[in-house]
Amino acid sequence: MAEKKPQKSGQISSHREDRLKASLKANMARRKAQAKARAVKQDTTTEESER
Repeated sequence: MAEKKPQKSGQISSHREDRLKASLKANMARRKAQAKARAVKQDTTTEESER
């Protein structure tokens, strides 16, 4: 089996920051989609009650 080489702390923090950045981006996209869905649902509910 191949031995794993220890990574430098700079590389580790860089990878961690990349993972956090990707996670944050995914989370924000999910929240934006949820907010948009709620707005559409609220608009359709408002239109039905006005009739």
